Amino acid sequence: MTSFLSRFGRGTVLGGAAVCAVVIGLLLWWLLPLGSAQPRGTVVFSTGVRSGVYEKYGELLKHAVDRDLPGVRMELRASEGSQENVARVATGKADFTIAAADAVEKYREDGGKGAESLRGCARLYDDYLQLVVAESSGIHKVADLRGKRVAVGQVGSGVRLIADRLLTKAGLDPEHDITPVGIGIDTMNEQLKRGKIDAFFWSGGLPTVSVRELSETFPVRFVPLGDLVDAVRHAGGEGRFYRTAVMPRDAYPAAHNDGTVMTLAVANLLVTRDSLDPDLTEGVTRTVIASRDGIGQQVHAAQKVDLRTAIYTDPLELHEGAQQYYRSVKP
Repeated sequence: MTSFLSRFGRGTVLGGAAVCAVVIGLLLWWLLPLGSAQPRGTVVFSTGVRSGVYEKYGELLKHAVDRDLPGVRMELRASEGSQENVARVATGKADFTIAAADAVEKYREDGGKGAESLRGCARLYDDYLQLVVAESSGIHKVADLRGKRVAVGQVGSGVRLIADRLLTKAGLDPEHDITPVGIGIDTMNEQLKRGKIDAFFWSGGLPTVSVRELSETFPVRFVPLGDLVDAVRHAGGEGRFYRTAVMPRDAYPAAHNDGTVMTLAVANLLVTRDSLDPDLTEGVTRTVIASRDGIGQQVHAAQKVDLRTAIYTDPLELHEGAQQYYRSVKP
């Protein structure tokens, strides 16, 4: 009898262990789909200027990658903005970046080195062009910038690209009818406060923290830009990626505007190269989508990342790895 019970107990234990093994196996199969390798290695992510949305987004994405892809080490590299970001990825100096769709298109139209290798991973959120002046300024439309000192962003930035097009459509020569000041958002605020510049252009998600902080400590207004959007769009080229947009009053509640401000917006894309490992690209794309709410708590624009629209990365084809991810989550 004792021997029977002993054999029965051993059988029960072994049977239970087998059940546990099956359950664990099923869980692993669910979490790590069959055939999906765990990516490893170091990747470079090109961000943007200090105090800008790209920089903060990159920092938060790095933390998410550290958590979700333990075999991957992401290095962040500051840049002047979208135009430099695109060139870095295309030439292999960075592996991933965020860049505005118009900057991507311009690089392709100009025949930039490696342009044909560029691929999209996700459409992220929109940048809004913001023309900021002191509340007491006499500048009420873009044409009023004639003869003024205007910060238009650094040479490799996305804001420089848009600002030049907008100024041209307003009848101003960007090099001669204004005094262009090539600085980034990290110094624009202070320069406006000190009267070193009369206005600055900024292209970023809403709200951009540094612009919000400026509006809370210094009386500023946003100059409407909506009347120029159609002219910029109809000019063709990268202009087709612009759309008329409304900057809501609550984006910068301390600013001295009576209500909403009409402006233009352009989509930001997560960009990589066709040579990047598909499993790595799938993992990064998955992390970007999964971390939307976490990143969005600090970078409010990131809350706009939407799985339903993320696949629309025009003018770029989706990377093979990104396609793998979207297929895996398709209902």
